Amino acid sequence: MKIASQIEKISSFQHLELLANQVVEGFISGMHKSPFHGFSAEFAEHKVYNVGESTKHIDWKLFAKTDRLYTKQFEEETNLRCHIIIDNSSSMHFPKLKGSQHFYENKIGFSVLASAVLMNLLRKQRDAVGLSVFSDTYEYYAPEKGSDRHHRMVLNALENLLKESVVKKSTDTITFLHQIAEKMHRRSMVILFTDMFQTGDEAKLLSALQHLKHNKHKVVLFHVFDGKTEFSFDFDNAPRKFIDVETGEEISVFAENVKSAYEKQVALYFKKLALSCAQNKIKYVPVSVREDFEKIILTYLTEKHNFG
Repeated sequence: MKIASQIEKISSFQHLELLANQVVEGFISGMHKSPFHGFSAEFAEHKVYNVGESTKHIDWKLFAKTDRLYTKQFEEETNLRCHIIIDNSSSMHFPKLKGSQHFYENKIGFSVLASAVLMNLLRKQRDAVGLSVFSDTYEYYAPEKGSDRHHRMVLNALENLLKESVVKKSTDTITFLHQIAEKMHRRSMVILFTDMFQTGDEAKLLSALQHLKHNKHKVVLFHVFDGKTEFSFDFDNAPRKFIDVETGEEISVFAENVKSAYEKQVALYFKKLALSCAQNKIKYVPVSVREDFEKIILTYLTEKHNFG
């Protein structure tokens, strides 16, 4: 399934809700290649059958079409509460977009569109959504609600993130994750989009992520990065000046001279994050802005199914 090609076809549209809907429809139309084959537009009303469950509500007609067992999921079973958190620090606005590029080709744009895609799914499934945005301040908060009016308000807040010019805005992830955790009193799925560029004590950061799990919340961490420049360090051997977009600190190096050591350290950091999250039962998903949104959607659907 090529969700990216779907995006290309409608890239001239800047309306976030329309774009998100096109991504979701593209995903649904390609479900025959996924574990959710056969759901089509009905996927919001079914869940995968687990061995040991009652067979009373198995949809045998769907089984005949798909050769897979699904059970009917009734309205009261779909009342999920989901709180989306977006890191809006300066590093999230990397890479700087050129005129011909689309807004979702940097980290903040990718996170905004991914959030809108998840909101589209939540709306289809009659679930409630909330939003928090932080950087060096707690910029925006909306509690989890399911009304159309609330949905439009949150989409407008997401669109505003695309219009901002963010200069030297640092990240205080630890402080604001604790504050967000204190605001959520009813059990929810918590989805965090961040590039994990957080200076300071790693133990304190993990403590903040653990705090998000209080009241039995499920936490999904989407680690957003630019694979070409931040992971593979794909630069030529010309002298380059690298500037910290949050502090303004500069360093000049030949990229080729440090490439190997850099990539080793970054891979080690990703591995360490994945291990720490696994130990703390946090779903860790690294996603590059150069990927499509299938990983986002499949992670959400899988984690929702497991969120019992």
